[in-house]
Amino acid sequence: MPVEINTVQGRRALEFKSLDEVVADAEMLVSSSCTRTLGNWPLERLLTHLATTIDLSIDGVSAKVPWFIRLVGPFMKKRILTKMSPGIKLSKDIESGFYPPVASPHEALQKLQTAVGRLRNERMTARHPILGKLTHDEWTQLHLRHAELHLSFALPG
Repeated sequence: MPVEINTVQGRRALEFKSLDEVVADAEMLVSSSCTRTLGNWPLERLLTHLATTIDLSIDGVSAKVPWFIRLVGPFMKKRILTKMSPGIKLSKDIESGFYPPVASPHEALQKLQTAVGRLRNERMTARHPILGKLTHDEWTQLHLRHAELHLSFALPG
């Protein structure tokens, strides 16, 4: 039975200032002998999800969202770039694309390191499917808040 993530107790309080800090936290979690997650996904799915969304902010997102969500999305941008809350439900089709399975936490960590490494030479300029046009700095803020949200559910051993 899935965990109701809006009510999960014991999450970590995180505040990342850079994507390198996100990678360092992920490295710590992967190297920890008994990392556990409080939500519905194991660590490897969380890390791969973060890597996937970074790659999509460079390469583009093909996911389509209903027009009314695209209409209100830009009005939510400021709040989302400063704090994200758990509980967004994705359709099974979208979820499978944003949470691809991987073999191990080490493989997922490598995907995250590679995605963040791309940003040394590439810019995030893709249009967000809900928030619309974002600058590279806005994408960075979005990824930092996104990582804080998901990694708050991962506890080192």
